[in-house]
Order: sequence, then structure tokens, then C-alpha cells
Amino acid sequence: MCSFVTKIIELKTNQKYRILGIDPGTNALGYAIVEVDGQAIQMVEIGVLTLTHLDEHQDKLKRIFERIQEIIEVHKPREAAIEAPFFGKNVQSMLKLGRAQGVAIAAIVTKGLRATEYAPREIKQSVTGKGAASKEQVAAMLEHILKIKLDQYTLDATDALGAAVCHQFRSNSPLGGGKKFSGWGAYVKENEKKVKKPKMNQ
Repeated sequence: MCSFVTKIIELKTNQKYRILGIDPGTNALGYAIVEVDGQAIQMVEIGVLTLTHLDEHQDKLKRIFERIQEIIEVHKPREAAIEAPFFGKNVQSMLKLGRAQGVAIAAIVTKGLRATEYAPREIKQSVTGKGAASKEQVAAMLEHILKIKLDQYTLDATDALGAAVCHQFRSNSPLGGGKKFSGWGAYVKENEKKVKKPKMNQ
């Protein structure tokens, strides 16, 4: 009986799967796909969705939703990790960034994936061992971990890659980590201030 259970655990451990990492933004959204095979992590795709050519904020949100769903359809990740917006002094910028993150999560969960949210400091801590590490230090450590060169990619892209790698590290940790959302309703319940409610006709 024990050998049978052990065999099942081994099969699950050796199963390949992919993780989607997202660094949300309203002008540039970073994304990355990594494939996990046992203890090995390999980068599959990395890039940036540029949105500066779109004037209307709603058009940017629509494009974010569509592009993330396209990535999911092509690569079929099993899990997704998204960086949480850090708190800044510019309220309008934070509001727009929060909307971008919300739309990204909506695109993920409507495709049947579980979205896990990580604070920037948690990603830095997981990848480099230092929560106060710079973005450049995160990119350099990712090069070391994945044995690839990342100097041709922007920090938006490497931040997304960091989110995906962080998720894998945290998933294998007995302590776990990250804020998980099983669906859009769960996300809205925890982030009511980020979601714009429609005005009711008087």
C-alpha cells in the first residue's frame, strides 16, 4: 500500500506543467511562461504587452484581457501568479494599476486557472533572498537560476518571470505563500475598493 502511494506521489512530482507570471501595468504589462519538470524550471516565453499607443484606459483594459487569454490558450499553463500593485502616492495611477491587475485576474480565472497574488517584496525575497533587492538584482538572479541571458528584455518582463519563479518556489515550500483567488467573485470580495461598481438609475 505504501509503495503504491509513493508511486502516485512520484508521478505527480514528475509531471510537467506550466506557470503564467504577470506584472500588471497600464502602459506596459509583462508576462512570462515557465515550464516545471520535477525540480527543473525552464523559461518558455517572455514578453511585454505595450499599451502606450492606446489613448482610452478602457481600450487598454480590453487589450490586457484579450492578450492574457491568448497566452493561456497557446501555452495552457496550469497555474498563474500575478504581482500585486505596491502602494504609491499618486492615487490615480494606483487606481489604474489596480484596474489592470483586476482585469488580468479576471482573464486568468475565467479560463479556469487559479490566480495567486504576490507582493513585490515577497517575489524579491523568494528569488534573491532579499526583500529590498532591486529589479536589476532580481533579473540577474533569474539569469543564474534559469541559466539564460535576460539583458535583451525589459524589467517589466523580468518582473513577470520573477512572479512565475516565485510561485514555483512558494508552491514547493511547506509554508506556502501568496494570496490565492479561486474565482472572480472571491477576488471582488477581497478587493471591493479596486472594483468600480455601476451607478444605479434613480
